Amino acid sequence: MMKFDQNAISRKEFITVGFLFENAKRICKLELLSENNDFDKKVYEQNLHRSGLALAGFVDLFSYTRVQVFGNTEMRYLEHLTPEKLNESLEKFFKFNIPCIVLTDNNKPIPLLLEKANEYQVPLFQTSYSTTKLVYFLSDFLDDQFSPRMSFHGSFVDVYGVGIMVIGKSGIGKSEVALDLIERGHRLVADDVIILTKKGEGILLGSATELGQKFMEIRGLGIIDIQSIFGIRAIRFQKRLEVVVELEFWDDNSDYTRTGLEDKSINIMDVEIPYIKLPIIPGKNITVILEIIGLNYLLKHYGYDAAKVFQGKLNERIRNKNAALSREVDYFEHDFE
Repeated sequence: MMKFDQNAISRKEFITVGFLFENAKRICKLELLSENNDFDKKVYEQNLHRSGLALAGFVDLFSYTRVQVFGNTEMRYLEHLTPEKLNESLEKFFKFNIPCIVLTDNNKPIPLLLEKANEYQVPLFQTSYSTTKLVYFLSDFLDDQFSPRMSFHGSFVDVYGVGIMVIGKSGIGKSEVALDLIERGHRLVADDVIILTKKGEGILLGSATELGQKFMEIRGLGIIDIQSIFGIRAIRFQKRLEVVVELEFWDDNSDYTRTGLEDKSINIMDVEIPYIKLPIIPGKNITVILEIIGLNYLLKHYGYDAAKVFQGKLNERIRNKNAALSREVDYFEHDFE
């Protein structure tokens, strides 16, 4: 098992409410209701907070640094309070440094809530989504922002729906192999700098940098635009990483697998990814081999492992003492199937 330097991991410490609004308003259908807003307020984590208990006065475990969500329960509770109790509840609530509030289900803010939001410069948003749907979309957006990331030097290609990252020494031909795969109908995810983002416990998503999307560097030729040359079908903005292939020049002293029975993996941000070391010699068609790696991965994913099937056949032949181990071939008189 190979392991990368874990010190290369980075993650965002916070995002501003202004960044959240600009980048999540479309997917979350956010509409700004308040007028006096401090968009520099910070969000420090991906979790959201349902504010019911805090509005009721229990603030011992109030996660006030999170985005606050007001659903039907919170709004009905506020509407049933007397004016004095309502003012007391909201005043106590807004004394905390809250980043922002989102009203779900098209709930309209009661006048005092909007007044307090403007007074304390807390952005107040509204969405037509139900609370469950808003939590799903907004949590996913925030998870993208706060997930750990690593950068790699290599090429990342979608081959038959399998995300393959090609790494190796500088100048070994990673980009040329990726270009050949693209010409054969596969899709470029990233070239040169690959950003891997950890999603959940066992998923790594690969993407290009914002500047490097669609572009590729070919030594001796320069920078080329893959989308302009091959069309939109030749690129995708992100793909799950499923196989890492390391290219290296043939080394007589290196140990290369012959049967494929030993599953090797590489550890990236505590996620085990299948790993293949592929030696390069003149005349070897690396592009076709990478296509076979993709197809073989799919076969294993659906439960068929050719190496283990072959091993089973061999063991069965050895157990069958009546059958001799022979390399003889029975020839037919005519060339029939």
